[in-house]
Formats: sequence, structure tokens, C-alpha cells
Amino acid sequence: MSENRERAEHAGDTVRGMDLLDTDACYRALQSRDARFDGRLFVGVTSTGIYCRPVCPARTPRKENCRFHASAAAAQEEGFRPCLRCRPETAPDLASWRGTSNTVSRALALIAEGALDGGEAGVDALAERLGVGDRQLRRLFKQHLGATPVAVAQTRRVLFAKQLIQETHMPLSQVALASGFGSIRRFNETFQALYQRAPGALRRKSMTEQPADAGVTLRLRYRPPYDWAAMLAYLSARAIEGVERVHGASYQRTVSQDGALGTVEVSHEPGRNNLVVCIRFARVQSLPAIVARVRRVFDVGADIEAIGEHLSKDPFLAGLVAQRPGLRAPGAWDGFELAVRAILGQQVSVEAARGLAGRLVALCCEGPVEGLPSGLTRVFPSPERVAHADLGALGMPSARKAALKAMAEAALADPLLFQPFGTVEEGIARLRSIRGVGEWTAQYIALRALRETDAFPASDVALLRSAATDEGARPTPEALLRRAEPWRPWRAYAAQHLWAADPGPRPRLPEVRHG
Repeated sequence: MSENRERAEHAGDTVRGMDLLDTDACYRALQSRDARFDGRLFVGVTSTGIYCRPVCPARTPRKENCRFHASAAAAQEEGFRPCLRCRPETAPDLASWRGTSNTVSRALALIAEGALDGGEAGVDALAERLGVGDRQLRRLFKQHLGATPVAVAQTRRVLFAKQLIQETHMPLSQVALASGFGSIRRFNETFQALYQRAPGALRRKSMTEQPADAGVTLRLRYRPPYDWAAMLAYLSARAIEGVERVHGASYQRTVSQDGALGTVEVSHEPGRNNLVVCIRFARVQSLPAIVARVRRVFDVGADIEAIGEHLSKDPFLAGLVAQRPGLRAPGAWDGFELAVRAILGQQVSVEAARGLAGRLVALCCEGPVEGLPSGLTRVFPSPERVAHADLGALGMPSARKAALKAMAEAALADPLLFQPFGTVEEGIARLRSIRGVGEWTAQYIALRALRETDAFPASDVALLRSAATDEGARPTPEALLRRAEPWRPWRAYAAQHLWAADPGPRPRLPEVRHG
């Protein structure tokens, strides 16, 4: 990856010109309990041995007793314990290092989905997947997070367990399994050492009982603003019948994970800057992966203010950002599902693509699933089912049917196909090697499924139309790419704003034409 890709113009370690690791700036943020810094820094207090969020309601410690860290993992590696009042596990999971190191950002996404569940041995494989050496990956983590990859994974595990203890009624044995601890003994020892008390002592007595079938409800904090209406509109327009739906002000879908089946429902708590996630799933070990998928779909980790500030340096984009300050880049629930949707959407409208997806699901699934919430009856088919299905009933051109088969076979051959691989350019080249996947489709998959923040489908006619001059002259894809160069590393968000500003109906494209 070239050096300018690793270094964003708006580095995540600055806020309006203040260096987050500058003690004076950090201490001022702590004194004022500045919410802009929540999730961006953590303060370890030497006199208590505890680390806090900058918004902690406790009395502000003396400056000489404060040690500022870029991540919770760095604070814990220095021997500080999480604060029980401000609960670091509930801080916005901001990727403040994004833009400073795209490699670290992509590594964190993989860690959230279990890439380091095997401990230190997994670091080499993770580094290889990202196209860097293991020593370089450790150096980048130390530089941008102040902690090793394994320490970051371990801290995430502990904080997720703490959240399950305090926000759910799950038995502690299930909490240990769900958060990735190898044994109950290890779980108890970790909490005793870190919190100086048994896990059960952290459970809040004020919690009301819930029905056994109520599922697990968690709150995912985001950094405002958040354009929830735009997110729901996007998901509603593409909801596949039986698999997902927007019901009232919430999004619901079926979940097939690790051989088990369940559902997830996501709603919004704007007053608390939370998404409320209700998961009904029997296999508790799958909870971290499901939560990671929710974060990906709803783009919870975006530092939307920093992204907006960067894009607003372009006078044209500044107006679009001002109109939609909380616009996110929706992610994909599953990479294969997104790739299939993209191929089905070639040369047809969003509505037509949605209908084709519904027909594909009905064709490849054995039948409706009983016992699910109203309106949810099916799961999206696996690559195996699509690869072996007779797609003739879909009534699509033979080239698109062949592309579906090729995509399914590629997903079977490489289970990691839809995870970041090497540089953005290398990942897109791998996707383009699949029959029926051109530049637009590969960029679209990279944007939605791989969560590459710099993916940019410059040939999209809607982007070209939105980027037209006042006289109506549209740029060429090459000209739009040149114009978008200053938007790095957030071109995916620039694309989202351009799609939202699309002035009219989109004509047919030779490839996927909708955002």
C-alpha cells in the first residue's frame, strides 16, 4: 500500500487541530467532559489504577496522575482497570485511527469477527491476509493504538463479556462462552484480576426479568449525528421478502450462522446515541460475530464528524454533507449475499433486483421456516445451494446466471473471499477475476461487503450525474476519479453523498447501477 494511502489528510488522532496524545489538549477534554473525544481516548489514573472515558462523571483527577491512551487495550496493557462508573465497554467503537492506518482499521474489522480467537498464533495469518508482515502489523498497532493485536482482541473480549453481564440476563457460563473465554475458570480469573471481584458481583440488581424467549438485547453506541431515516430507507428499498423487512422504525432479518438459525432486530435510541439490537439465537458463541455484522451493516464505528470535516474541504461536497450530516455508508450482512444482490441488479432497477433476489431465495431454499417473527420465513441461500441450483426459473440472461454460478463457486473455493485482502486494489483485482464481475461490481462489493472506505465505483452513472457541472456536463469516469483523489481515504462516503443527491431516475447500466 502506498504511503499516501496509509496517511489521511484528516488523521484520526486530531480533532480540530488538537493532537489527541498531547497531554494539555487531552486534559482539557477531560476537564470539560467533551463528548467529541468519547471513544477516541481513554485516561488511566495512576492514583486509583483505573482507566476511564473522557465523559466519566467522577471527579476530574489531577493532571500529573493522568496517562492518556489511544485505546482501551493500551490502558489495560499498562495495568489500568476499567472504570465501573463510565463503563469503557459502552464507549463508541470509533475507528479513530482510520485514515492514519487503513491496515489497522481493516485488521480491527477482522478481529471483531474472530480472526484472533486462536491467540498469538493468529497474528501471522492476519498479517498475511492484510498483505503486510507480522512485525509491521504489530508496529502499526503499537503506533496507532498503543497495544498489540492480541491485547486488542483480549480487551474486546473482556469488555464484551462485561457488557453481557450488565445488560443481559445470560447465565455467566453462557457469557463466558459468548465472549470467547476457553473456560469458566479463565473467565473468573480474568475478572477477578481486572475488576478485583467475581463476574457475578458486576451484575446490576436493578435489571428487570425478561421472558425466556426475549433474546439478548444490547446497545451499540455510535458517534452522532446518525441519519437513521436514510439508513432505514436504504434497507427497506432492498429488503428481500421473507429474509428481511423494515417494520415500523426497526429493521429485522433472519440469521444463519455456524449451522444455527435465528433473528436479529435493530432499532434506534436517538436520545442516547444508541442502536438497540435484539438477537434471538441459540448458539451463544456466535454472538460476537452477529454483533460485528450489525456494526458493519449500520456503520456504527464511523467517526462521521471527522469524515464530514474531511469531505467538506471540497466546496462541492461541503453542500451535500451539510444537507445530510449523519449519512452513513450501509454495509452488507454477508459478503456472498451482497455479491449475489449486485449481480442480480445488473441492468435492472432496485425494485426489480429485489424481486429477483426474492425469487432466488424461494428457489434455493427448502421451504418456509416455522417459528420466526411475522414476515420472516426464509434465510438467504448458501454458496452451495446457489452453485447447485437450476437458475433457469429466474428468467435472467444466461450471462448473469453464469456470473451467479461463478460467484458461488468462487465463494466455495475461498471462504475468505469477502474479507479484506492485501491492498484495496489487490482485493478488487481478485473480485474482477471472477466471471461476470467488472470494475463497477468489484468496487461496489468492496464498498459494501469488504468495507473499504476508499472504494469508489467511478463509472456509476448516478455518481457521474450527481457530479455534473451547473451546465449539466457530466465528467468521464476518469475525470471523476481525478476529482475524487482529495476525498481519500473516504471516497466511499463521498459516493454515498453523491448517490443521495442523484437528481433523477437512473438509466440502465451494463453492470450494477444502484447504490
